[in-house]
Amino acid sequence: MINLLRKTFGFIFESSLIEEINKIGTLREVSAEEELIRFGEFVKGVPLMISGAVRVNRVYPDGNELFLYYIEEGDTCSMSLNCCTQQKKSEIRAVAEIDSKFVMIPVSKVEGLISKYPSWRQFVFSSYHNRMVEVVYALEKVAFEKLDDRLAEYLHQKSRITKSDTLQMTHQEIAEDLRTSRVVISRLLKKLEQMGKLKLQRNTVELIPEIK
Repeated sequence: MINLLRKTFGFIFESSLIEEINKIGTLREVSAEEELIRFGEFVKGVPLMISGAVRVNRVYPDGNELFLYYIEEGDTCSMSLNCCTQQKKSEIRAVAEIDSKFVMIPVSKVEGLISKYPSWRQFVFSSYHNRMVEVVYALEKVAFEKLDDRLAEYLHQKSRITKSDTLQMTHQEIAEDLRTSRVVISRLLKKLEQMGKLKLQRNTVELIPEIK
C-alpha cells in the first residue's frame, strides 16, 4: 500500500505522514455503484483516492438527491472530513462512479494528523476550499443555468470520468442527479439527439465525439 500512497500523494505529503497513513489506513477497492458513505450514518473514516472516481450527492429530507462533485485520484471528501471533526451523521451519499481504490483513514486519527503534519493540514484546508467552490457552483447552476446547458455539461463530465462516450444510465437516474423530472430529461435528450449530438438507446446515452 505504501507504494500506492507514495505514487499518488508523494508530491503532497511528507514521507513521515505517508508512513503513518500506511500504518493506520486500510486499502479498499469498490465496484461501480457501490456506496462508500451512506446518508444518515456516522462517518467511520475519510477516503484518500488512489484511483477511480466517486460521486458525492447531497441528500434532502424528502429523499431526493443533488449531485455536488466527484472525488478522483489524489482527492479526499471534505464533507466526510467535516462530519468526522463535528461527529455528526452524514448529509451526503458517496457512490463509486467506476471501479475505485482508496485508503480509508479512521475517524479517530484524523484530528491528530491535522495537528502533527503541516502537509495534511494544508491538504485538508485546500480540500475544504475546493469543494466549497464546487458546491457553490453546483447550486448556482441549479438556480441560474438553463437545464439543457446543465444536462450537456453533466453528460460531458460523466464521459470524462468514465473515459467512455457510451454512458450506461437511465433517464430517471439523470433526472435525479439534476433535480428535475424524467419527462423533462427525456424531452431534452431527444432534442440533443435531433441536433446530432448524441444517440439514444435503451438505458444508454452515446455521445458523438466529433461534435460533443
